[in-house]
Amino acid sequence: MAKILLIENDPSYGAALVDALDAHGFRVDWKRDGIDGQAAALRGEHDLVALGRLNPSLDAVQVLSMLRDAGLQMPVVVFSEDNDVEQRIRVLRTGGDDYIVKPFHREEVMARFEVLLRRSIPGGYALRETTLRVGPIELDLLSRTIRADNRIQPLQPTEFRLMEYMMRNSGQTLTRTRLFEAVWGYHFNPGTNLVDVHIGQLRKKIHGLVHRPLLRTVRGAGYALG
Repeated sequence: MAKILLIENDPSYGAALVDALDAHGFRVDWKRDGIDGQAAALRGEHDLVALGRLNPSLDAVQVLSMLRDAGLQMPVVVFSEDNDVEQRIRVLRTGGDDYIVKPFHREEVMARFEVLLRRSIPGGYALRETTLRVGPIELDLLSRTIRADNRIQPLQPTEFRLMEYMMRNSGQTLTRTRLFEAVWGYHFNPGTNLVDVHIGQLRKKIHGLVHRPLLRTVRGAGYALG
């Protein structure tokens, strides 16, 4: 399992990235302070470093330059609100491996991380596991189906993302806002019934496989699986 160092002092983007990385099976070390993050990065204990907003006195290019001067060669990805071409060039010429402009799409970010890790750890980095299990239900991450007792239910793309996230966080009460961030990429609750609709669809499919209430509504709080 790859270990990611995230240095980001924006709580909204930091939380969104941590949720996405955790859902994809990465171990995440989140440093909210640029100085602490720089010290952690220089220890060379991480497989990939993601640099976001740092201290006002410290920018991503400075940290990146310091890492490369120290001889550290792990992939470094820079996140920025700045879409300026010259800034992109500075990052890449200083030794950055990728430059991602905020706001980002979580699935694209995860795909970019996986590509960089495969290149940097030949034979040592495997993609996430191919199945997840909670109780009698198994989720196949390749075919995007759920099954139990040799019975199979296909999932639509959003149903699959929702089911995967809930299985990776089984036993926890997940609020609608958290589900919106993790599955739809919103950093807020847009006030729609999208979550409720998809939860209802998943319930029907789960009930078609097992006759027990695996997907529960926690009144006034959210939903829980398991």
